[in-house]
Amino acid sequence: MTSAPRLAVTVTFLLATTLYGTTTANADDDPNDPPGTGASASAPVEVDPNDPDLKLPDGATLAQAKVLDIKSVVEDQSGDERREDTNTSVTLALQAEVLFDKNSSKLGAEAKSRISGIAEEIRAQNATRIRVFGFTDNLGSSAHGDALSKQRANAVHNVLAQTLNDAGITYEVRGYGEQYPIADNSTEAGRKKNRRVEVSFPRSGS
Repeated sequence: MTSAPRLAVTVTFLLATTLYGTTTANADDDPNDPPGTGASASAPVEVDPNDPDLKLPDGATLAQAKVLDIKSVVEDQSGDERREDTNTSVTLALQAEVLFDKNSSKLGAEAKSRISGIAEEIRAQNATRIRVFGFTDNLGSSAHGDALSKQRANAVHNVLAQTLNDAGITYEVRGYGEQYPIADNSTEAGRKKNRRVEVSFPRSGS
């Protein structure tokens, strides 16, 4: 991928909560105090460890612990590239304008170097299962969008397969047309984000 400056990072995760009493704003509260520590903050709620409602019924067991999925989304300043990382997978998206001319599935001059960057990431993750999905905006007919998105996904797949040259890698290639937009199709800025090809693969060890 290119080394363009990163603009924004969004991380979604589960927050653990603790039980505190409610607070009410007070003139004596210092806005610099951490939440729940001002003059008007109430004491933490006392919990009775012998309360039967806090105990498991006889014979009951806790569900097996599991790691919740954490997603990190990074988009470069131009918006041409987008990366999503989770605990189990990596998804790299390139806007169609970076790869193709308008309404075309023929790769432009810059496209192969961009796709080569994705191939390097695939090698780094030792991935052997790769998905290449194409998407369009909602302009034009649905049938045209479906066909164009599949043609574009095929074009990116062909370059990836040639670059990686690994018979042990399997590919899933699909065109979804206007389905699964990631932005608002009512604006050109949103439609531009939706016209994209995504390449996704498992992280190492997944």
